[in-house]
Amino acid sequence: AMGYSGRWNSTDPVPERAIASGLIDRFGLIDPTDGGRTHRHTLAGEWRKSTTAGLTLVKAYGIDYGLDLFSNFTFFLDDPVRGDQFEQKDDRNILGGSISQRFLSRWFGKDTESVAGLQTRFDHIPTLGLYHTEARQRLATVRQDRVNQWSGALFFQTSTQWAPKLRTVTGVREDVYHFDVRSDDIANSGARRSSLASPKVSVILGPWKSTELYANWGWGFHSNDARGAVQTRNPKTGELVSSVDPIARAKGAEVGVRTGAARRLHSTLALWTLDIASELIFVGDAGTTEASRPSRRLGFEWSSVYAPTRWLTVDADFAYSRARFRDEDPVGDRIPGAVEGVASAGITALGKGPLSGSLRLRYFGPRPLVEDDRVRSKASATLNARASLRLTRQLAISVDAFNLTNAKASDIDYFYASRLLGEPAAGFDDLHSHPLEPFTVRVSLSVSF
Repeated sequence: AMGYSGRWNSTDPVPERAIASGLIDRFGLIDPTDGGRTHRHTLAGEWRKSTTAGLTLVKAYGIDYGLDLFSNFTFFLDDPVRGDQFEQKDDRNILGGSISQRFLSRWFGKDTESVAGLQTRFDHIPTLGLYHTEARQRLATVRQDRVNQWSGALFFQTSTQWAPKLRTVTGVREDVYHFDVRSDDIANSGARRSSLASPKVSVILGPWKSTELYANWGWGFHSNDARGAVQTRNPKTGELVSSVDPIARAKGAEVGVRTGAARRLHSTLALWTLDIASELIFVGDAGTTEASRPSRRLGFEWSSVYAPTRWLTVDADFAYSRARFRDEDPVGDRIPGAVEGVASAGITALGKGPLSGSLRLRYFGPRPLVEDDRVRSKASATLNARASLRLTRQLAISVDAFNLTNAKASDIDYFYASRLLGEPAAGFDDLHSHPLEPFTVRVSLSVSF
């Protein structure tokens, strides 16, 4: 059983011109009433039984969730008098569960381990709303919906050892989604059902001198907003729009090598590709995501862990990806916000005594913010540290230091039009950023029993 409740005031991304002009500082805000409240209560259980036939596993959960989020991304662009703040409300109850059976068998004279199962989830959302607000007071309803969403999946996976140095893992799952939306606008009401089958295959060769080669291929998907799957009219402008597919297909593959051949060094290198039928793109004036164009990503990932002694570990991860839209459009082929290069490295000391500590570096490379790549975010690097002292077997105290160098970087950047008071009615296209927290210290006390 878990429970959480929170209330907060927060700053949304602010325009760079407001900081440059001295109107606000890096940690300032334009609308001081942005923020929200939320709760989440979860009850979950699991039952398992092992027999000579294999392992039976049953899981079930129920969730009560609510969110009222107040945001203002464009300030006074749409409403020059009362501002553009809006509320997103989501109240839902969720029921879900799964059952699976793992068993051993022989295929073509070879030992196999298989698992078959069923998953399901039902979301009952009596209120899913978007409202125009001022200082968290509702002025108008942009849209309000009642949504029931059900999803289910059947899956089967089997692992076969064909030879001492050849193993395969194959599987398939069938996913079904059903959306039922009842909107305050009849044009945006309706029901849709969609299903997809997703096969997956892995081939593992080795090991030779603690080294394996592997190749993975498979299909997957992401689901879109139920409201977008049935709507025919833009609730904000009244314009006719096309509905989106409930499920967007994804196809991926990777090849890689894993090795522990070098003493005390474990390393993995993978090359991968991913095609997605429809990207999800952030929309600044609504604070939501919407289905966009098909895309392709190509990249590599390298991860290593080195332990020169029993008490010292050094690790590093590097990744790079090339993300592009696959269709032709004069606006450009870059995917806004798609990170290109990232890196993480750290050193951890676990002494024989009660003291331990770590130091970690995180790097995010620049990324395009618009499709034609004329505006890009800046790269950022942050350094964090942690020291822990075990007082007793049950009691430990830790000190975390975030952003040790007090780097003036951004957590996230967007580029879109907004308007501040006194500016022309059309506003300005500008970079909007949310700052990385400054040098911060957090002390934690943990008790084990």
